Amino acid sequence: MAYRHTIDATTYVFEGLRDLLAKATPPRSGDRLAGIAAGTSEQMIAARMALADLPLSRLLDEAVVPYEEDEVTRLILDSHDKAAFAPVAAMTVGEFRNYLLSDAATTEALTKLSHGITPEMAAAVSKLMRNQDLILAAKKCRVTTAFRDTIGLAGRMSVRLQPNHPFDDARGITASILDGLLLGSGDACIGINPASDDPTTIGTLLRLLDELIARLSIPTQACVLTHVTTTLGLIDQGLPVDLVFQSIAGTEAANRSFGVDLKLLREAHEAGRALRRGTVGENLMYFETGQGSALSANAHHGVDQQTCEARAYGVARAFDPLLVNSVVGFIGPEYLYDGKEIIRAGLEDHFCGKLLGLPLGVDVCYTNHAEADQDDMDNLLTLLAAAGVNFIMGVPGADDVMLNYQSTSFHDALYVRDLFNLKRAPEFDDWLVRTGLADPAFRLARDGGQLPDFASRLIAKEGTTI
Repeated sequence: MAYRHTIDATTYVFEGLRDLLAKATPPRSGDRLAGIAAGTSEQMIAARMALADLPLSRLLDEAVVPYEEDEVTRLILDSHDKAAFAPVAAMTVGEFRNYLLSDAATTEALTKLSHGITPEMAAAVSKLMRNQDLILAAKKCRVTTAFRDTIGLAGRMSVRLQPNHPFDDARGITASILDGLLLGSGDACIGINPASDDPTTIGTLLRLLDELIARLSIPTQACVLTHVTTTLGLIDQGLPVDLVFQSIAGTEAANRSFGVDLKLLREAHEAGRALRRGTVGENLMYFETGQGSALSANAHHGVDQQTCEARAYGVARAFDPLLVNSVVGFIGPEYLYDGKEIIRAGLEDHFCGKLLGLPLGVDVCYTNHAEADQDDMDNLLTLLAAAGVNFIMGVPGADDVMLNYQSTSFHDALYVRDLFNLKRAPEFDDWLVRTGLADPAFRLARDGGQLPDFASRLIAKEGTTI
């Protein structure tokens, strides 16, 4: 079905929903690379005006990736909650935007609505929103999950402590972990991106994290971000697996390029649940996504990268994850060219994920060949904190020496905590007080409490010193 809109006697024609969504998208290099972006600002505005008049229910009738060809489409449509959708079913996309920004769209109302919204609906309405709209609407969405601590409560923001090392060296990783803990990071999880995919190495890292968390009695969860098939093999061997990780995308073909499908993810989810390692909750899946992943795999079906990203959240939602994060600038300037495009994409991703009922965090990051710098990341971090982001990354010095990209540091987390008076997960904050790392008001203690003693003993055990 073609869609049309006329501006000053010029009629713009869009060949189907896929084309309409792509042409309505704010400028970004990935869509230009794919040849699907609007050619002019006038065409983009015409697409947005046509999209604003589109009935929201139309997005249930016309799939951007054919139902018969794609299991992600089938998952999205087959799991759609019609009863939850009913309050907004008669709205157009433009009216839905207005509703989301109104006083009627309370946190309670948006929570009930979340499973009635499809990823394509979330993507569509985001294209009509300014940055401030994305922030305001996302702030009203509250998604809480739990494993050994509770993430996503109002007035709180968590941090994934990311102690990557280019050689997976246990001493270097341990030092980075202790650095993060001393600075109050790690309540989302302690998560290592391994340099090696060797199961023996990954097993060693899992045991290291398990021992450290147990010896310090830290109310957090460990994750080694390896392929889900490797994790399944390690579970079978009896390794201490807390969170099950996998990168996912928004089409069946893109997920196939990652070596996964929905059946495999279900198997991994059940294997993780069977371990029963959580203490305050059972959310244990950790998914990472990123705009451009489907395009980079030539698996986007002509769909714009932001809509593909939202469809990845449709996959994640089926598994009640503990954590989902968009690694927003990681793929590079071929997909998000500069700081302006990265900031916009990060706010879109956070809004769409939260609207769909997901515990969205963002890796506020960029590659060294992008037209971006740390000031851009400061801006995005501040905006996301204002929008109620569930978690961010904590990387020593904000410079990941293994993945070779720039992210956010432990000190950046302290900055936004001070700025917005954000606490950590309650169980983790209480642990900081018990260990002497924080005072009763949850401010970090200047003397570091008792942890340096433990750090000295632990690293000395590994044959080095602090």
